[in-house]
Formats: sequence, C-alpha cells, structure tokens
Amino acid sequence: MRRIAILGGGVGGTMVANRLARELRSDIDRGDVEVVLIGEDANHTYQPGFLYVAFNQAPLERFVRPQTSLLVYGVRFLQMRALRIDADNNSLLFENGDLLTYDYLVIATGSHPTMDTVAGLKEGAYSFYTADQAIRLRDALANIASGRIVIGVDVPHKCPVAVLEFTLMLDEYLRKRGTRDQFEIIYTYPIGRLHSLIPVANWVEPEFERRGIQSEFFFNVDNVDPDKKIIESLEGSSYAYDLLVMVPAHRGAKVIIDSGIGDESGFVPTDRYSLRMKGSHNVFVIGDATDLPISKAGSTAHYEADTIVTNLIDELHGLPADHQYDGKVYCFIEGGLEKATYIAFSYTEPPKPTAPSELLHWFKLMYNEIYWLSVRGLL
Repeated sequence: MRRIAILGGGVGGTMVANRLARELRSDIDRGDVEVVLIGEDANHTYQPGFLYVAFNQAPLERFVRPQTSLLVYGVRFLQMRALRIDADNNSLLFENGDLLTYDYLVIATGSHPTMDTVAGLKEGAYSFYTADQAIRLRDALANIASGRIVIGVDVPHKCPVAVLEFTLMLDEYLRKRGTRDQFEIIYTYPIGRLHSLIPVANWVEPEFERRGIQSEFFFNVDNVDPDKKIIESLEGSSYAYDLLVMVPAHRGAKVIIDSGIGDESGFVPTDRYSLRMKGSHNVFVIGDATDLPISKAGSTAHYEADTIVTNLIDELHGLPADHQYDGKVYCFIEGGLEKATYIAFSYTEPPKPTAPSELLHWFKLMYNEIYWLSVRGLL
C-alpha cells in the first residue's frame, strides 16, 4: 500500500485530500492507496470571512465547520500536531511521539500572522487576520465615535488585496453610520504605490481620491508606541492615531522551520511549475506554504491543487507526471460594503481590475457559501 500524507487541514490540504480520495476510490477500496490528512484543529475555518466579521456583516459561526464534516469517503483524518518532517526518511514525527511514514507528502501548512515583528504592535494595533483579532476589531469599530484611523502593512502577508478591501469597506461602513466626516483615514504602504500589483494600484488610486482616503507610500513600520498611540516608519515619518489597524507579517509554520526545510520566513522552496519541494521527488507544496512569488490566497491553492492531484494520480498509475501550474490566481475584491470587482492573473498574464459592481459583490458573497462545496473537491 502506498500512503499519501497531506500535512495541513486548510483549504489546500483539505481540497487535495478530498479530490485524491474521489479520484482514487477504486485504489483505496483495493487497499493499494491510503490518503491521510493531518491537521491540528477539529474545525475548518473560511478565513476570508474574518473581514465580514470585523464589520459585523456576519457572525464568525457562519465561517466555521467541523473538519470531519468536509471530508469524503476514503480520507483518514488525524488531528495531531507535527513536530518534524524528515524528508530524507519519508516520515512525520508528531507531538505525542508517533511516527507516520509516507510514500508521498503534500505540505499544506499555510502561513500564520505574527504581531511580534514590530515593537509595540501587539499592544497597540488591531487586525483582522484571525478570528480573535476580527472580533476584537469589530468591537473597537463599533465603539469609536471619531478620530484618526491609520492602516499599516507589514510584509510578507497573505491575501494581498485584503488591506484594500478593508480600507474601502471601512470608508463605506463609516458613511453608512453617518460619521465619515468625523474620521480621518490614512492608508500606508511599504513601497512606492498603493499596492504591489501595478494594475491594482492604478485602479484603487482614484477610488481613494474620490473617498478622501489619505495615503503615504514608502511607509515601512518600525515601531508602535501603544501608550502615546504613535506609529513610526523606518523612513522617519510618524502618525498619531486613535485606532491602528495592521496587516501583520506572515510566517511559515513552526514545523517547517524546525524541520530545516524552509527559508528564513518558514516558507518551503518550491518549483514554480511542478510544485515539488526543491530537491525532492515525492514532496509537493501547496498554497501559502510555498515560497513562490505569487499571492498567498485560497484561489492560489485551488488552482495548485489541480496540478498536484493530477501529477500524484499519474505517478501512482505509472504515467508521466508532467502537468504544470501556470501561476493562475483569481481574487474578488470588495470595493465597499455593496460593490466588488475581481482580478485574475498568472505568471504571464497581469491582472486587469474592472469597475466594481453590485453583481460582483453578490458573486463574492455567493462564493463564501460555495466554498464549502469547493473544499470538498466538488468544484
């Protein structure tokens, strides 16, 4: 029997496990193949939902399901914490001392926000990248009556357009509340434009101007004084704030760092086309866990899953595993509380944002529900 181990129960890991189990049903029934999904959490969370939680547009419970309820027949789920990946000996060491060997491994350990990269950030800033942070920010937004809201960005981070979504949604949130004129919104970004993707930066610039959202480029956060409520940049500028909302830096999983297979930020060196871990023939990497220079987003993992699943099945059946990932990404972008746009791009095709519309907003809300079918491998 050949065992495929998938480490990580997020969108990438769950999708790969379900699709493999569906397409290898006969192999699994014969006892030739085993698909094992390893995750630390009993629940599966749709993380883009945190943005809606922060603006009290939806309760957190809408975006959480039991992990086992999402798995199809043929997937064996282990709720365990992995301590080490021994790629040389094809094994995983777990916190309880158990050892699991594999024939193929898919690393889907994701990326994780940290508020520890900047002095004072944890004490002085809010965020929306975890459930607890989103709830805390929701309550802060509900209780602030006026003042200056500063938005900061650290790198690297996942879902790069989320900071723009938050800013545009914040503007409309305050307008609907009738208090926009009581607030100053200042958006900062670490490079010389409003977003790393030039077409996206060009699209959002007139939106900011129309809404009266101020911005400062080349603002790399150096420190935060939570008592005086001041944020300072490496470039020497600073802002006093009444509310600081930060997109924190993200790091790879601890198991990647402790196993010595990641870069300095904990991301796994990955071939951009085959999605194999560099230097390995039987380890694949998906989603946020890779070091690829593309957006860390759920749709990225969705498209990468196509390549990984197809190549694994071909290898198991003695066929050439030569399918390649083309860098495809598709992201909806909320342009406020009632309108949205989208971007689609790849290694060779740049994004081309369209004008926001109510229809695209409803498409995004619809996908929030369709996601549960997608992660089951049905879409």
